[in-house]
Amino acid sequence: MAEARFLFAHGAGAGAQSKWMRGWAARLGALGAVTPFDYPYMAAGRRAPDRLPKLIAAHRDALAALRSAGDGPIVLIGKSLGSRVGCHLALEEPVAAVVCLGYPLRGIGKTAKLRDEVLLALETPILFVQGTRDRLCPLDDLAAVRAQMRAPNALHVVETGDHSLLTTKAHLKATAATQEDVDRATLAAIRVFVGRHAGVRG
Repeated sequence: MAEARFLFAHGAGAGAQSKWMRGWAARLGALGAVTPFDYPYMAAGRRAPDRLPKLIAAHRDALAALRSAGDGPIVLIGKSLGSRVGCHLALEEPVAAVVCLGYPLRGIGKTAKLRDEVLLALETPILFVQGTRDRLCPLDDLAAVRAQMRAPNALHVVETGDHSLLTTKAHLKATAATQEDVDRATLAAIRVFVGRHAGVRG
């Protein structure tokens, strides 16, 4: 099987050149070729994301460019907003798998709508990487959604992780670990999942 290729989409507030994105692009490089990209609003320097149809169209264009550049299974991976848009694109375009780094299942506030429609419609294998402190994705809510999903799905939990998968100092001290150790464990979970659905290095 040809090596997996990762199309990496950013979150709402920081683009492909942010420290967080560059760090994860480097880690994912151990598994396959990584192609980060910016949505049009980010490339134009605007703060507010474009509406969903425009985001999906831009993601589709990035996918088409990656397909034209070579062969091999493609994994859509994204942070928050980028993961949600990737799920929508996977409804329309065949890809090997989707990896969500902090899926935004809910907006801010107790009355925020559950964004589960795309997940329930999805058939592409999907991995959720979620922190236990992520207010945008309560794990109880995610468990209820996963129980209804048709797509093969898996969950990697980052203990005390926030929406950016950053753990608390207290947790790191209690476990004698570093954030780098936590990130390595996350990368290992991604390796196992992608290994079931696409080629990986090593």
